[in-house]
Amino acid sequence: MSRLLRRDDAPPVPARELTAISADGARIHVEVHGQDGAPAVVLSHGWTCNTHFWAAQIRDLAVDHRVVVYDQRGHGRSPAVGRDGYSTNALADDLEAVLATALEPGERAVLAGHSMGGMTMMAASRRAGLREHAAAVLLCSTGSSRLIAESLVVPLRAGAVRTRMTRAILGARAPLGPVTPVSRRILKYATMGAGSAPERVEICARIVHACPRAARVAWGHVLADLDLDAGVRELWVPTAVIAGTEDRLTPLAHARAIAAALPDCLGLTELAGMGHMTPVEAPEAVTAKIRELVTAYVPAGGADSVDGTAEKEDVA
Repeated sequence: MSRLLRRDDAPPVPARELTAISADGARIHVEVHGQDGAPAVVLSHGWTCNTHFWAAQIRDLAVDHRVVVYDQRGHGRSPAVGRDGYSTNALADDLEAVLATALEPGERAVLAGHSMGGMTMMAASRRAGLREHAAAVLLCSTGSSRLIAESLVVPLRAGAVRTRMTRAILGARAPLGPVTPVSRRILKYATMGAGSAPERVEICARIVHACPRAARVAWGHVLADLDLDAGVRELWVPTAVIAGTEDRLTPLAHARAIAAALPDCLGLTELAGMGHMTPVEAPEAVTAKIRELVTAYVPAGGADSVDGTAEKEDVA
């Protein structure tokens, strides 16, 4: 465990730890919480985060769900890859590998992605693995394109100068260093709402500062040129969208555009006063939305039969 991550910040100890092997051989660290046979939820974290980001959701959902979380490549306990191994295709490959490793063939789950985790769902929208396993999707505080043009982190009027400065921030190679009062204030300004509780700011700061620099920079370059608009239009799964009204990294305009473009949108939930880190800032709201999707869309037993009806397993 990184010295930046305290044990009281972490999720519960997983029931199982797995390794998913992606299409290019990358090893993806996977954790499974909860009871086998319970309705499944798969959680995908965002840029500079790791499985600890979902601690609140894991604690709540694992009581009566099976919760699968994984570290995006280069984050947490998933090893770094070569310079050419960071792309939106890699995000989709890794998700497919995780679904195939953690779920039974044909098993349906709710997939929830925050920020780059949401982009993962968009990148995988045409993939057979997502279509096999996704009963419903939650896109949380994310965007599909024009991230640097529309970001509000740099407090300047929209234009070329602000865009260049935002691109430089995403690709900055400077180490983040230890968590300090100054770094906490910077992170809170950039990623969280003004009213965020200090302990939640602290949790996010420790997670972000634990991200290896090489992965942070590599993924920053991918995000700077992101274009997944076509992936949104191909996401033929019931999909809900949730976003904070004070999100500077992926402002609310992104969530509204995604909701308008989705083929089967279940609605947009706007969380007043919340920033970009909504699963940590507003854990109850995010968890409640996941539970709502499970109740509505995950069939009994988690698998669909050939004719589309839910299969029910005999219980001894």
